Order: sequence, then C-alpha cells, then structure tokens
Amino acid sequence: MGEIENIENALKDIINSLQMARLYSTAHAIFKNSAAKAYNSLTQVLRDRHELVIGIIGEELVFEKEVFFELSKLAAPMIAYLKQRGIERIVFQGAIQRQELEQFMGFLSETKEDKARDPQDYLVSLGIRNISVGKIKVSFSKPGARIDEETREFINYLMVYDNYQAKSYQSIDSVLNNESVDYLSLRLSVNNMVENLTTRHQELLKLTTLRRYDLRTFTHIINVSILSMHFASKLGFSRDDVLDIGIAALFHDVGKLYISRKLINKQDKLSSDEFEVIKSHAILGTEILLKYVNTLGVLPAVVAFEHHLKYDLTGYPRLAFAQKPNIASMIVSICDVYDALSQRRSYKNEYPPEMIYDFMIKEKDKMFEGALAESFFKIMGVWPIGTIVALSDSRIAVVRQENEADIFLPKVEVVHPADKKEFLDLSQGKPGIKIERALNPFTEAKEYLSLV
Repeated sequence: MGEIENIENALKDIINSLQMARLYSTAHAIFKNSAAKAYNSLTQVLRDRHELVIGIIGEELVFEKEVFFELSKLAAPMIAYLKQRGIERIVFQGAIQRQELEQFMGFLSETKEDKARDPQDYLVSLGIRNISVGKIKVSFSKPGARIDEETREFINYLMVYDNYQAKSYQSIDSVLNNESVDYLSLRLSVNNMVENLTTRHQELLKLTTLRRYDLRTFTHIINVSILSMHFASKLGFSRDDVLDIGIAALFHDVGKLYISRKLINKQDKLSSDEFEVIKSHAILGTEILLKYVNTLGVLPAVVAFEHHLKYDLTGYPRLAFAQKPNIASMIVSICDVYDALSQRRSYKNEYPPEMIYDFMIKEKDKMFEGALAESFFKIMGVWPIGTIVALSDSRIAVVRQENEADIFLPKVEVVHPADKKEFLDLSQGKPGIKIERALNPFTEAKEYLSLV
C-alpha cells in the first residue's frame, strides 16, 4: 500500500471516528474503538514522516499536490466546521498521543461555536501539543518552513478555481432567487479567470480534467465556462468577447437548476415525458435570463436558448424559422457536450477521450459547426492535459502539452516505471510508441494521481 493510500485511509478513519463522537460521545466505547483505529492508521503514516499536513482549499482536503475529491464529500460537515473557524490547515506531529487525538475529536464534534476563541490557543489549553491548526500561509509545514514553489503554484491554481466557483455560484443563486446580481463583482471574477488562463491555462485545464470526476452539476457549469473562455481566446476573440462568452457559459444551464435533482440524478433511463421536462430547461433558462438583460446583457439568454439547437437545427427548442445559432452558442455547445461526455453521471460512466473525439468529429456539420469542432480538438487535443495514459510500450505517462500538428501525438511525461521516466514528444519520439488508452485516475490509475 502506497503512502497516499495510507494517508487516505487514516483520514477516513478520523472522519469515521468524528462521526462516532457526534452520534454517541467521546466517553462511549464505540467512539473509543473508532479513535483507536484512527490513531493506529495515523501513526502508521507518521512512521515514515515527522508530521502530516492536511490542507483545506475550497471544499477539498489536500495533501501536498494530492486532492482527495471523493473523501472530501464524506468530510463535508467537518470541512464546513473548520472553515467556519478559519482553519485551513491541520498538522499532526509524529509524537502524537492517542489521548490528544481523542481530545481533538471532541473539539471537532462540538456544536457550539465560540468565535472569540482562537482554535489553536484552545487546543493548547487542552494540553494538545502534537496537533496544530491555522491558515495556509507561508508556513505550510513546521514553523519557519516555506512551501516549495511547485506546491505553492498548485495551491494557487486550486484556489483560483474554487474562488471562481464560489463567485459564480453566488451569482447564479441570485438569479434563481430572482435577486439582483452584482455584475461588477462577477465580471471581475471572470476577468481574473481569463488572466489566469492566459498565464496558467495548462494547470487550470488539469483541474477541469480532474473535476470532471466530481458529480456536482455546478462543477460541469464551471468547467464549461473555463473551457469556453479558453477556446474563444485561442480562436482570437477579443478580451471583452471572451469575458462575455465566459459569463454566458456560466448561465447556460440555469434552467436545469429549476428541474428536480431527483429527475436529473435518476439511475434508470428517462421516460419520454421525463426527457421532455429535461428539454424544457433551455426555454426555462431563457425566460429567467431575459429578466436580467439590463444587468447581464442579452448573450446569456441567447446561449441558454440555443446551446441545444445543434448546428443543423435538429435539436431543441424547435424554431419557427431557420436561423443558425450565435457563434457564442456554438462555442458553449461544443464545450458543454465535451465536458458532459467526460463526466461520470448517475446513469453512465465517463467515455474515454478517444471515443469522445470520434463521436464529436462524426457530428461535424450536424450537431457542431465543422471548422469549430476541428479547431476545438486542435486546441484541446484528443487526450486533455493532465490525462493519465497507457503507452504502447506498457509505460504509464501524463499528457503535458498538446501538439496541434498531430493531435494524436502529444507531449507526455512518463511516470512509471520509476527507472524509465522521461519526457517524450510522441510526434518526434521512438517509432511505434503511441497512446493506447486513457486511464481512470480514481480507479486503475489512482496511484499515479499525485503525479498529474
């Protein structure tokens, strides 16, 4: 079992023990047993390191460059509790005692919040010396130590993504509640994302690749917005137009948020009546957004109405007369379908990147405008940046850079086996070496996820 798996198991046991503390009490035998298991898991991790530092970035638990997406859902109540108290970092020292861990569980299971009490001072007052909490600042590990530049950059990327998601959620929530939208604040947030896409697009696109494995509908909306802005920017649109397209993409599925989550997350195939309800989200979204034309402009309403029309107008809603979709709608449509196919849904697994490419290219001049679809894959490649792939020589690699001249032969970094690591430009590399298939990073390629 690798280090990351050991850390994940320790965190699972800690979360389980916390749940026992809340269900029973810290004096109950069931809690004591769960705390003992958590302590054993934690000390196993600490045998090989003098401390374990867990960060909270956005809604996620993070260890160095490893993001525990699935575990973060399980830990959501604990994360919310910690964030309310300004805690972004927990450090477990190697000398930790079981009693300290139990007292820490008691602290986390408290329901009353004393905002005047500093969490770290309170832990010290309890006699806890080997667990410390605080914010993520320059000292990420022991006092005086500095975050290495690569980890700092990773944290920055994740915070940019999560801050964009938070601001976007606030704006969409305002629209759904028929409240005023702080357009200046929203546009500043979108502008910040555009600036980061200009300088850090590869890292942010890695996050959209990983976040496709998060089942939340809202993650899909954020990914579509980021992909649409990146695509529009690469196509040569002006900065203002890129911002407008990004905002329109944020609201393209607002009508879907009006529809029952139970229906959208249904395990079985949708009935014809249920599918008609789903299809109505384009009109619902348009009606909602037309109320915000003075604030958001008309483009979000246009994109909400047109993003399922299809290029040949065989989609929905049905039009009384033929009119090709707006270019912004066609951009968002491509990014919407691409991300939707890449995500795991309640009714399907994700499609491999090569299958997504084949499907979307077959839809040229039908679902999508042909030149736009080809341009999209020249920019994104067949295998997105950050994709973990199996090579034809049995090695494992991570896609690091696309190759517009040959989208099937990107630049990759071989990460396994350890004695055969290297950077390869597959378009100029050894004859016969190519990508065989993409690997799911949360199942068969889980052990390589930290290397993405």
